[in-house]
Amino acid sequence: MTGYLHRRYAESLAEFGTPHQLPRSGGWILEREVPGAPYLDAMGCYPLFACRDWSQLQYDLESVEGDVLSLALVTDPFGEYDAAYLRHCFPDVARPFKEHYVVDLSRSPETFVSAHHRRYARKALRALRVERCTEPDLFLDDWVRLYATLVERRNIKGIPAFSSAAFARQLRVPGVVAFRAVQQDTTVGMMTWYVQGEIGYYHLGAYSAEGYDLRASFALLWHAIQFFAGIDTVRWLNLGGGAGIKSDGTDGLSRFKRGWATGTRTAYFCGRVFDRANYAALVAMRQVPATDYFPAYRA
Repeated sequence: MTGYLHRRYAESLAEFGTPHQLPRSGGWILEREVPGAPYLDAMGCYPLFACRDWSQLQYDLESVEGDVLSLALVTDPFGEYDAAYLRHCFPDVARPFKEHYVVDLSRSPETFVSAHHRRYARKALRALRVERCTEPDLFLDDWVRLYATLVERRNIKGIPAFSSAAFARQLRVPGVVAFRAVQQDTTVGMMTWYVQGEIGYYHLGAYSAEGYDLRASFALLWHAIQFFAGIDTVRWLNLGGGAGIKSDGTDGLSRFKRGWATGTRTAYFCGRVFDRANYAALVAMRQVPATDYFPAYRA
């Protein structure tokens, strides 16, 4: 197992819950305390819940019954499921969440990358050198420094902010691929990916102020697409979705990713209540108004 399917990735998120593997499907969830209540609930690993065998997920969820109050997760858009199966597994919530921009690597990048992005990539590559980090963990300090700039610029909180300890684990997960953009021997941008089977998943990108000015993101993504296109075993790239919880495709991140993509795939938000009596009691005790937030007691 590699990438989001690997134990080390789940363990990188241990600050937010205890990693627990679902034995039949091979997926990982994080069990966590419910604040102010004597219960546990669970969530899928951020940013995606991935499975080795989706057909076995239904049986794993039946065995979870009673151990936790509820489970919430976002599905891998490349998972082997359909909407009906998700509704069976998650009878409480199973709704489209985000469209993820994807790249079909059987096509030449020159045929689908927008002219705007190709132009900016060429300009960036005149000022920058892009290279693969063959030992990504050696660049942990650079990565933490660059990501701190992103956290400050975007006011990122919670799991997506990640700690240096989390990154130390993530850069050693089997299947990780990292690239860096260099200006005069200084790393001004980095991008990390995870390869699982025939799919490369864009994980994170971060840049210094100089990296933003030089549009290092364009140089890095162009280089990454070319790199993965040269690997026979990688068939698709998942670039992820747009910004925000309810991205409508008009934000800047969506526009950026759309310019590299050949299409989209849907990621679903799913939720299941395992202990209905205590779930209802907790929602009532906290006087939660009507909401589509799940689980409601965390609204």
